[in-house]
Amino acid sequence: MSEENELSEVEHIKSASQGLRGKIGATVEAGSEEFGDDDRQLIKFHGMYQQKDRDRRKDEQGDFIENPTSFMIRGRIPGGRLTAKQYLVWDELGDKFAGGALRLTTRQSIQMHTIRLTDLRPIMQAVDKVNLSTMGACGDVVRNVTQALNPWGRSDLNQLDAVAQLLSDHFKYKSKAYAEVWLGEKQLNSEEDEDPIYGKTYLPRKFKIAVTLAGDNSVDIYTNDMGFAATLDKDGKIEGYFVFAGGGLGMTHNKADTYPRAADLLGWVPIKDLISVADAIVTSHRDFGDRTNRKHARLKYVLAEKGVEWFRSEVERRSNAKFDKIKPLPKWETPAYLGWTLREDGTYSLGLHTLSGRIKDFPEKPLKTALKDIISTFDLDVQVTADQDLVLMGIKKDDRANVESKLRNYNIDPASPKPLYDRALACPALPTCGLALTESERVFPQLLEGIQKVLDKLQLNDRAPILRMTGCPNGCARPYSAEVGIVGQQAGGKYSLFFGGNPEGTKVGQYVAKKIAFADIPGQLEKAFEVWKKEGKSEERFGDFVERYGLDKIRELLGSM
Repeated sequence: MSEENELSEVEHIKSASQGLRGKIGATVEAGSEEFGDDDRQLIKFHGMYQQKDRDRRKDEQGDFIENPTSFMIRGRIPGGRLTAKQYLVWDELGDKFAGGALRLTTRQSIQMHTIRLTDLRPIMQAVDKVNLSTMGACGDVVRNVTQALNPWGRSDLNQLDAVAQLLSDHFKYKSKAYAEVWLGEKQLNSEEDEDPIYGKTYLPRKFKIAVTLAGDNSVDIYTNDMGFAATLDKDGKIEGYFVFAGGGLGMTHNKADTYPRAADLLGWVPIKDLISVADAIVTSHRDFGDRTNRKHARLKYVLAEKGVEWFRSEVERRSNAKFDKIKPLPKWETPAYLGWTLREDGTYSLGLHTLSGRIKDFPEKPLKTALKDIISTFDLDVQVTADQDLVLMGIKKDDRANVESKLRNYNIDPASPKPLYDRALACPALPTCGLALTESERVFPQLLEGIQKVLDKLQLNDRAPILRMTGCPNGCARPYSAEVGIVGQQAGGKYSLFFGGNPEGTKVGQYVAKKIAFADIPGQLEKAFEVWKKEGKSEERFGDFVERYGLDKIRELLGSM
């Protein structure tokens, strides 16, 4: 633990926050437009970020006007699982408070943007009425727990519902601040006991958990701080878990001590050790994470610098569990879910592609209205995917034609245009994200169109690479684990290119080019794709080719040596 005078400013804010309360409640009661500097950090633990509209605007005289303050609010939705009633509450809130839009996230959650401070409490209370919250969806705590998809309604995958819920509930912080500020509960004690897991200052940085079945990587498990991949006994019941730790994607350009990192496999443990091992990993981050430099504070740096063997021993010591390091890990696959799928109970699911997860009524494509109509009419459960899509579940056989008819009437095609689009991701970036250096979501359709032309020209559509884009190096859309990562580097539209991830997400790529103008990205990719087509093996994926061909040769090809 660092000395007190070495702690980062945020550590002091958390310590003095009175259990994450700060002056948040007083600001809400006063009807203010924004929170003070300290509270801007604390409201993250309540599930929101304070933002500015970064599109500078002019008044009638041509003078720039002050950019309004707004908020992004994010749900805590374990596994991305929602009943029809729960989804429709989010839909209604999007219409009422967020300009008629929702956004599906890569953590299987829902975000709303451009919220006013005075609207935060009504939103929290509406979400609470359907047994959801935004508590801990942001901040230095365990955030939304992601979970493998189950469009098939399989009984083995159904078991993960309870696992994701258990972990989510277990790692909710114990302070009553959320209930007091947003839900109207009275503060009973002026002094509150320290959180038994998080302590007084919580974690050094955010913490992400994923759960899946061993072999199913629909959650990109290697990008998480902690992951559990369940194994089954002869009766199909969960018997234990492969445990992963130390993944994470945030970095800072030109700072060698920050980097994306794939998680390490610690070993396998029986089912009885789930919570004790999870506690041990989280508290190890609490106690050994860097609290002096927030850019170097994720769990991945603890493993990278202290070593995996040291970390494994520390977790075993804290949990009284013993890792089996011999049990073989099955080969990973990422199952397809888009389109129609017959479920085990005889109903159907429909995996619906949504570019960048943006749910709104587009010109000539009223997606948000269509989803509201279909989900409410047929009372469908939904699951948000880690690839920013939506799976509608429980469609009766006799209703399938009616669902298809509604989609046609709304001019909605549930499929992606071509394979390149299937798993392509982009973060929101400008104008709302305060960290964005460049555009991402708003220019993503244009970028995909340019890259698609290259794939068409080279006849590589059958092997279209996994492609992801972010407006800054924090990696919210997981660009580093993609085969092609496009990462905002410099204002004015300059990007770094990262190659070397693979389709199953088991490794992270490295930079191959820096400060590439947006308009030049398709051309740079074409250079690499031409060599891939010429020298790649039959059916070899781009990420595998890059690893075999060599990053230095790719850098030389792109003029980055």
